[in-house]
Amino acid sequence: MITLADLAALQNAHGDSWAASVAPVVLDGPHGSVVIGDGPVTLMGCVNLSRDSTYRESVATSPADAVRMGRIQAAQGAAVIDLGAESSNARAARVSAEDQVDALVPAVKGLAAEAVVSVETYEPTVVRACLDAGARILNMTGREHEDEMLALAAEYDAAVVMCFGETANVREIADVPPDADPIPVLLDHFRARITHARSLGVTKLVIDPGMGFYYGNLVDPPTRARHQTRVLAQCFRLRDLGVPVCNAVPHSHDLFGDEFRKAEGFYGVFAALGGTHLLRTHEVAHLRVVLRGLAELSVR
Repeated sequence: MITLADLAALQNAHGDSWAASVAPVVLDGPHGSVVIGDGPVTLMGCVNLSRDSTYRESVATSPADAVRMGRIQAAQGAAVIDLGAESSNARAARVSAEDQVDALVPAVKGLAAEAVVSVETYEPTVVRACLDAGARILNMTGREHEDEMLALAAEYDAAVVMCFGETANVREIADVPPDADPIPVLLDHFRARITHARSLGVTKLVIDPGMGFYYGNLVDPPTRARHQTRVLAQCFRLRDLGVPVCNAVPHSHDLFGDEFRKAEGFYGVFAALGGTHLLRTHEVAHLRVVLRGLAELSVR
C-alpha cells in the first residue's frame, strides 16, 4: 500500500537530490519553443504505426492515419508526438529499416507543422531519414549502432531520449537491475553514456529509465507494477546527472482491468511527483487534466 508516510520517507532520505541543477532541453517547435526541464511537465503523445502494439487505441493504420491521430494529440496538449513503426513488445514482429522509413517519413512530414516530432527507432538509416524529414527528437531504444545514431543527432542538432538498456534494442529480452534500490544502477548506467554522447557533439539529452519496456525478470504483473511505481516516484534522484528525465507511464491491465485507460493518469501522478520532465502517454487528454489538478491544488 502506498501511504503519505512512504512519500515522506523518500523525501527525508533523498531530498537533497532536488537541489541538483538540471539543464533544460529547448527545441524550436512550430508554435514556439518547447522546453523540457523544471517547470510544467511536457507531454509526449505517442502514435504507433505497428499493429503489434498492445495499446490498440494508439495504433495508426497508415501514415495518413498517424498524422490525423498526432494532430488530435497536439490539440489535446501534447507538445511532442512520438512516432514508432515497430512495437517494443518482445514478441512483436521486426520491421525492416526500409519499411520503417516508408511508414515514418510521410507521418513526420505531416506532423512537423503541428508539434515537435520524435521518432522511436534503433536503426541509423531510419534516424537520418526522419531527421531529414523534420523530426527533432531521436527516441533511441537500442545500443547496437549508438555512436552512429548519436553522430546523426549531433549533425542535425536533434535531441536524444536515451533509453535504459544494454542490448542491441529493447526488443531483446533483458533484466532490470535486481537490486532493491535500482537508482544507483541507473545513475551509473546513464552517467557514462551521457559523457560519451557529449563527446560526440550531442548537446540536448534526456534520459528514460525504461519503465515502458518488457523485462525477463518482471513477467509477473504485480511485481512489474511495483517496480515501475518505485522508479517513477524516485526519478528525482537522477537529477545528479544534470539532464531531464522522460518516463513512459504504464497501463497495468492486471490491476486496472477494463479501466486500464485510467491507469496512465494514476501512474502519471507518481511520475510527476517523482520529478519527471517529459511524460510519454497514450492518453494525452487524460494526463493533461491530471497534471492540471496537481498544478492548481494544494494539500497544505
